[in-house]
Amino acid sequence: MDAVEAAFAAHPRAGFLPSAVRDRAAHDGPLPIAARQTNSQPRTVDDMLRLLDVRPGQRVLDVGTGSGWTTALLAHLVGSAGEVVGVELEPELVALGAANLAATDQPWARIGQAQTGVLGVPDSAPYDRILVSAEARHLPDELVGQLADDGVLVLPVAGTMLRVTNPGGVVSEHGRYRFVPLRM
Repeated sequence: MDAVEAAFAAHPRAGFLPSAVRDRAAHDGPLPIAARQTNSQPRTVDDMLRLLDVRPGQRVLDVGTGSGWTTALLAHLVGSAGEVVGVELEPELVALGAANLAATDQPWARIGQAQTGVLGVPDSAPYDRILVSAEARHLPDELVGQLADDGVLVLPVAGTMLRVTNPGGVVSEHGRYRFVPLRM
């Protein structure tokens, strides 16, 4: 079992879903959570985590934490020597995600309220990895600027999954995906 599979096994999707849809946790599609948002389909989350290539001990920014599932998976991947900073714009989802994450007993990860008009958490940058679980219209320079040297950013832009690497902001495309819109 590789690291991503181990993270999925340690933090099953069902524990991050509202009770009304938990019986559909194995469904490989998006499921509603709250605030008109969704929990991404497992295959998409798997693809994104593999593109991100998270390593133990890294600092990771998780933008659009939703139910907290991706934050928990990232925390598992970085381990206790790492750190995961999750941000969410919707207050209802901040509460839901933070409660779900707390149940995983990974104190090196946290979810907080995103600042309106601010993308990411620039005051805490740089990050080794940045994951964005909402679709941007264009590649946000604000997030590229929060990457550490040798950092990686994975996010959907205009329907295409992008992997951006530092130095130089080198962009590669990795298939078509649908996400809720990224808002600031």
